[in-house]
Amino acid sequence: MVAIVRLIERFSLLIGTIGAVVMAPLVLSMVYEVLMRHFFNAPTFWAYEIGYMLAGTCYMFGMGYCLRQGGHIRVDFLYQGMSLKGKATVNTVGYIFLMIPVCAWVTWGLYEYAVEAYVTGEVSGESAWNPIIWPFRVVWFLGFVSLTLQGIAELIKNVMILQGIDIAQYGFGATEEATG
Repeated sequence: MVAIVRLIERFSLLIGTIGAVVMAPLVLSMVYEVLMRHFFNAPTFWAYEIGYMLAGTCYMFGMGYCLRQGGHIRVDFLYQGMSLKGKATVNTVGYIFLMIPVCAWVTWGLYEYAVEAYVTGEVSGESAWNPIIWPFRVVWFLGFVSLTLQGIAELIKNVMILQGIDIAQYGFGATEEATG
């Protein structure tokens, strides 16, 4: 189980890192657009498309990484006062009955959405550039794959806690032991 968690967390780290790196071309393209529009009165026809695609990539690729780091928001007025095993119980139930099934369902839908865009040669229809859209749809799919897999890793970690295993010794991403 430890090897599975480590593998998933490496994948989440890789995808999250790609999402972070994509922020640089996003900023550069937006600065270029602002300069061209305001100082040279020559707006680009591709900046809107690049902007939402790169921003979406940052967001979608960051979801699994954020879960790995314990960065997602939780309503913790009751949760905060629970023991480690109490938190692990709540997390386990949430992952099994809510998060993983919903993420798996959305992931499957996004896979079909990306394949359909590829097969039909769908274009964005948002600007004069009008690029093919399937690469961005693949980004959505990969973002949810990362989130779903990281949810599985979190479930495994919480089950280990319920079994009385000290998971801090394995050096996983953020855990309740580190934050709770």
